[in-house]
Amino acid sequence: MSLVLDDVTLTYPDGDGRLTALDSACLDVPAGTLTAVVGPSGSGKSSLLAVAATLVTPDRGRVVVDGTDTGRLDRAGKAALRRERIGIVFQQPNLLPSLTAAEQLQVMAHLSGSRDRGAARAMALLDAVGLAEQAGRRPHQLSGGQRQRVNIARALMNDPAVLLVDEPTSALDHERGAAVLDLLVALTRERATATVLVTHDRAHLGRVDRTVTVRDGRLSPPARG
Repeated sequence: MSLVLDDVTLTYPDGDGRLTALDSACLDVPAGTLTAVVGPSGSGKSSLLAVAATLVTPDRGRVVVDGTDTGRLDRAGKAALRRERIGIVFQQPNLLPSLTAAEQLQVMAHLSGSRDRGAARAMALLDAVGLAEQAGRRPHQLSGGQRQRVNIARALMNDPAVLLVDEPTSALDHERGAAVLDLLVALTRERATATVLVTHDRAHLGRVDRTVTVRDGRLSPPARG
């Protein structure tokens, strides 16, 4: 299992011309490793995640998720791939206020048609992120760090090959941010995901396998495996 971006270029309309968001970007993230992506605001980090998640189609280049060339998939095929093989941890947890921690995860199983194993898997994942005892609590009863842990567990619910994480520590203090990053590193190893972490926080980068910088849409160094 891995994630590969090969010579990916992405542009957007900008007045009479086009703005280059990614410029011949190459990224190879093997299974069981965590790559951190850093860079200033507007450098292309969010575009890289959107392309890797198949939410945006690049102008040129290949995106390969767990051996599947996503350029060969139609819209429905990409949606199915995201549902089954890609986990996304958004910057804000966006948990449903009326659902308990366990129910937040079970919704993902319902969406993928795996209701039978939903409850047991949800509890196993909450235990993995240290929240088994909080399974019956709703978001307002959880701390910011706990809500982010639920967010991570939810992204893992369907056993993804690729895990894409957007600024998971931005709303957390140093100690809780370090704990969340340690958790991501441990889960990446244990579950053999190809994990990409976009972050502004350079304090904890010693924990990751590799760090690449995005500037003006270019990766430095070119991130091949």
